Amino acid sequence: MSILDRYIGQTWLRMLMLCLSGFIGIYLVIDLIENIPRFLRAGGAAGDVALYFIWKFPEMIGRTAMFSILMATLLTLGVLSRDSEITALRSCGVSLLRISMPMLVLGLIASILLMINGELILPHSYARTEQIHRVRIMKSVERAKFKRNNIWFRSSSMILQARLFEPKTRTLSGLVVWSVDDSMNPVSRIDADSAVYSAGSWLLHSASLRSFQAVDGYAPQFKQTMALDLGLKVEDLQVLDIDADNMSISALKEYAESLKRGGYQAYRYLTLMHTKIASPFAALIMVLLGIPFALRNSRSSGIAIGIGAGVGIGFAYFIVNAVLLSYGRSGVLTPVAAAWGANVIFMLGGIWMSMTVKG
Repeated sequence: MSILDRYIGQTWLRMLMLCLSGFIGIYLVIDLIENIPRFLRAGGAAGDVALYFIWKFPEMIGRTAMFSILMATLLTLGVLSRDSEITALRSCGVSLLRISMPMLVLGLIASILLMINGELILPHSYARTEQIHRVRIMKSVERAKFKRNNIWFRSSSMILQARLFEPKTRTLSGLVVWSVDDSMNPVSRIDADSAVYSAGSWLLHSASLRSFQAVDGYAPQFKQTMALDLGLKVEDLQVLDIDADNMSISALKEYAESLKRGGYQAYRYLTLMHTKIASPFAALIMVLLGIPFALRNSRSSGIAIGIGAGVGIGFAYFIVNAVLLSYGRSGVLTPVAAAWGANVIFMLGGIWMSMTVKG
């Protein structure tokens, strides 16, 4: 590694630490303002609240890293341009690619680290955060959760299993509901294609009811629709939907394949799986995009324009990515196209801008 590589790399890392700490601080302040009143009303202990935010740190890094890397790249080149160091390097015959190489390498390393964080660290830290939040702080009992490839819910007199929950339509698909007595002996079983939550209750469609206490055997009774009080709030299932965003790639792949084997559409979970792979590489894309943009600016306005450009580029990426992911979850686009679309669009934009920079 040459002196030039170390100098540019160290400058970029200093800017990254500055931006990352700043954005994490903003994220933490907003989270404190939003959650502390609820935690105090629930009587949460100070130690549990502190642990909640400590375990949430990997999530904060994952959510702020891309924007921080973009800002670090723009500010690094803005500082070098302001001090005429870019001009001096160019006059010595150093190419723009050579100047940019340390930041590109560090951007790639950052992408790999973000993938490791999302695959190995974040699922565990999120589970711990939710456990502290729901059980130790809010004093609620965790009753509904993903178990292997299914959704399970248990009450004192009922056990429910479902294959899929669609939050937009508030629909459970592939239901099996067991009614049990005080000794946990099965009393009846209901199989239904789906259940829709409406007006505080669940309406089952294409239901088949078997009673194990009937004297004339276990012959099923078919009902096109039937209302059933499951004792399950849709808010609990929306927590499950949030959990899916923090599942590992392997868990999402296993769950999606299980749904497809059962005849259900798995667009949402396949899109999430590919997003888990594509999102970390947005860090490298932001470096590639930030370099030519910063080099276009003049020495006097490089830093100021860099900050404004960082906000604009980050917001544009967020909008484009959100739109493509929504198309992927609904099946309009393939999961691969939806997950990688924003990266490809902005990568091509960065390459085009790099080719137009006067060198």
